[in-house]
Amino acid sequence: MGTTKHPGPGKLPKKPDPKLWVSAVPFGLGKIKPKHIRDTMKTMWRNRDNLPYAARILTQGVCDGCALGVAGLRDRTLEGPHICTTRLYVLRLNTMPAMRPKRLHADIDELRKMSSAELRELGRIPYPLIRRPGERGFSRLSWDEAMDAIAAKFRTLPPEQTAFYLTARGITNESYYAAAKVARLIGTNHIDNASRICHAPSKTALKRSLGIGASSCSYTDWIGTDVLVFWGSVAANNQPVSTKYMYAAKRRGTKIVVVNPYREPAMDGYWIPSVAESALFGTKLADDFYQVNIGGDIALMHGVMKTWFEMEAESPGSAIDHAFVREHANGFERLREKVEEQNWEALESSSGLSRDRIGELAMLLAAAKSAVFVWSMGLTQHRHATDNISQVANLALLRGFIGREHCGVMPIRGHSGVQSAGEMGVEPFSLPGGDFDEANASRLERLWGFDIPRWQGDIVGASLENATLPEGHSRKLKLYYLSGGNFLETMPDPAFVRRSLEALDVRVHQDIVLNTSTLLDAREAVIVLPAMTRYEMPGGGTSTSTERMVYFSPEIEGPRIGEAKAEWAIYADLAARVKPEAKASIGLLDAQAIREEIALAAPEYDGIQRLREKGDFFQRGGAWLCEGGVCPTPDGKGNLIPVDVPKRRGGNERQDEPSFYVTTRRGKQFNSMIYGENDAFNGGKRNAVLLNGADAADCSVAQGDAIVLRNEHGTLHGVARFADIAPGNLAVHFPEGNVLFPMGAYESPSGIPEYNASAKLELAERYWQRIDKKFKGKKSAEEA
Repeated sequence: MGTTKHPGPGKLPKKPDPKLWVSAVPFGLGKIKPKHIRDTMKTMWRNRDNLPYAARILTQGVCDGCALGVAGLRDRTLEGPHICTTRLYVLRLNTMPAMRPKRLHADIDELRKMSSAELRELGRIPYPLIRRPGERGFSRLSWDEAMDAIAAKFRTLPPEQTAFYLTARGITNESYYAAAKVARLIGTNHIDNASRICHAPSKTALKRSLGIGASSCSYTDWIGTDVLVFWGSVAANNQPVSTKYMYAAKRRGTKIVVVNPYREPAMDGYWIPSVAESALFGTKLADDFYQVNIGGDIALMHGVMKTWFEMEAESPGSAIDHAFVREHANGFERLREKVEEQNWEALESSSGLSRDRIGELAMLLAAAKSAVFVWSMGLTQHRHATDNISQVANLALLRGFIGREHCGVMPIRGHSGVQSAGEMGVEPFSLPGGDFDEANASRLERLWGFDIPRWQGDIVGASLENATLPEGHSRKLKLYYLSGGNFLETMPDPAFVRRSLEALDVRVHQDIVLNTSTLLDAREAVIVLPAMTRYEMPGGGTSTSTERMVYFSPEIEGPRIGEAKAEWAIYADLAARVKPEAKASIGLLDAQAIREEIALAAPEYDGIQRLREKGDFFQRGGAWLCEGGVCPTPDGKGNLIPVDVPKRRGGNERQDEPSFYVTTRRGKQFNSMIYGENDAFNGGKRNAVLLNGADAADCSVAQGDAIVLRNEHGTLHGVARFADIAPGNLAVHFPEGNVLFPMGAYESPSGIPEYNASAKLELAERYWQRIDKKFKGKKSAEEA
C-alpha cells in the first residue's frame, strides 16, 4: 500500500487559548460533565488490593479499551500521557481476584437475580465449570474433563451444526488467528466476531469503493486538516482519548463538524484530563452540528453533492476535484445522474435539514483543501449501512480527500482488538490474508496442511436463528463456542436471543467473568472455560488499532487466576482433541510461533513476527492507504457508487398516536458493559428517552413523565427527558432499547443487524389504562 511512514507523535502548544474554553470556572464546577478526578480516585479504591499490578498494566500494557492504541500511557499521535475513565473502569477486570466458591456454586436462581455489572463484581472465573439440565448450580471440572466433553460433542455433529463467536474484549491477534484456523480445521465456516454488530458495513463499503477494509489515514491527519467531520460518531463519549486529538486539531485551526440527530454534549465541550488547560476550563470541540434525521444521512450527502454539481454548473472546478476524479475514480457520470435526479423536497424531508443548511455543509467542504471523515454506529447500524459508507467515500473521492496528508476516511473502532478480527479470518467471508475465495483458500491450505471447507458460513445473527430450526434440519445449530460476548445485551430482540441460546445442545462460554447469558440453560450442558486477559498470556500478544497500528503488549508480572489459560492455547488444545489425527497441522505452539505464522498467512501483517518487547509496533499499510489516490482495486481506481435514498418507515400517520424514529446511544458504559446509571453528559438515567421539547408538547408529555415506546417488536418503559434532538427522533440507551428492534432484519451486503426502528409513544398512565381495559375485557369474555 502506502510508502509514507507515520511521522510519530506531535507536540501540543504550550500557550493556552481562552477562545476554546467552555467555562472560566475551573473544572467545570456546577456543570454536568464527567468527574475525572473522582472517577480516578474510585479506580484506585477499586484496585486497592492490587495497585502495583494495576500500575504495571497502565504503564506497560496496550489499552484493552477503545481502539485508539494507547501503549502504556503513550501513543503515536501526541506526546505526553493519555488516560481516560473508560480504561480505568475496564482495569478492574484485570486485577480482580477469583470468584469465591460460595458465590460461584450458588443456586443458579440467586445468580440470575444479578445484572451483568453485579456478576462482574463477583470476580474472575477460576476454573472450568459445567451445568446440566436440572442442576441448581455450576459444578467444577478439570480441564481434561471439560475439553474432552466439548471435543466429543464436536465429533458427533456435522460441522454445519457448530459455530464459533469471538468478542473484542481484549482479545489479541494471536487468539483471533488461532480461532480462525482451528474452526476451519474442525470443519466449520460458522465463525464470526463482534464487529458484525458494529463495523461490518464499513469493511464491505470500503472494499467496494476503495479496495480497502480499514481506515485510510492516521489520527495525526486529524491535526491540521481543514475540516474534521464526525458522522454518527460520539468519539468523545465512546473513545475519550480522542478528545486530546480533537484539542490538538482545534489548536491548529481545524473546524470540527458533527452529523448526528442528538446534539451530544460530549462533542460540544469536553474537559480533557490529560491536557491541563482543558482539564481546568474545558474545550469547545464542535464548530457546528447538523442534526440529521435517523436514517437521513444518505439524503444529506446527496444534497451536498447536488449542491456541488449546481456550483460546478456556475463555476467549473469550484466543488469537484476533476483532475483527481479523472485519474483515480470510476463511475463519475453514473453518480452525477443519480444525484441530479434527486428532488430537493424529498432530500429535505428525509434528512430533516433545509436546502440552505445542507448547502452550508457543501460549501464548507468545497472550500476545504483537506478533510477527514470519521464515522461509527450512527452510520453502520442501519439496514442501508453499506450505502451510507459508500456515500462518505463518494464525497471523499469527488474532493480528492484520499491518500494524502490530513485527508482520509476512518471507521473509528470501539475495541482495541476488533479491527483485526476479520483480518485474522474470524468471519464467514474472510480468511487470514484476504477474502474467502478460491485463491486465498488454496494458498492457506498449502500453508496449513489441511483442507478448508468451501461452503458458506453464517453470520452471528443467522447462527442464532439456526439454533431454533426444527430437529433434523441440516443447519440446526447445536453447539455454540463463545469467546466472550453477551448476546442477551448486544443483539436485537433479547427474548428471541434467550430462546435461541437455550435451544442449543451445548454452549461453551470461554470468558474471564460471568454475565447474564452464561446463566441461561442449554439442552445438554453449559460449559464455562476460564480465559486469561491479554496481560497474563505467556509470550505477550498484539492488537491492531483503528489506524492500523499493530502494537505488542507484553506479559505483565502479577497475580494469576486459578486455572485460567491463554485463549489461543485453549483453541489449540480443542483442535488436538477433536482431530488428533491432524495434530501435526495445528501448530500454535506459543505466542511467538503464532506471530511467525500470521506473517505468512496474512502478508500485510509481515512485521508482526518482530514484535517482542514493550513498545514494539508497526503500522500496517503505511501512513495512508490509497496513497496518491492509487487504490488496491483491479484497475487502481476508486469507485463512485450511486445509491438510492432509503424510504423512511413509519411516520406520523395517526395524530392521536404519534410515531417516532428511535435509535440507541451509549451512556456511561463500554459497549454493553454498563458502569454507571447516570449519563455523565446529560444527567439522564439509563431509562431516559431523549426527545425534542416541541414533540413532547405535541404529545402532552412533561419533563420526567413515565412514558412507553412500543412497536410490533417490543415495549420499552422509560422517562421523558427533553434534549436538543432533531424533531421526530428519539434516542434511548443501548442495550435497554434493543427490545424495540427485530431479530432477522439485516443490512444485506454486510449482515449487520438494524438498531433503528419506528415506535409509538404514549404516557405510561394511558398505556396501563389501555392494558387494564384489555385485561378486563378478556376476563369478562372468559367469564361469559
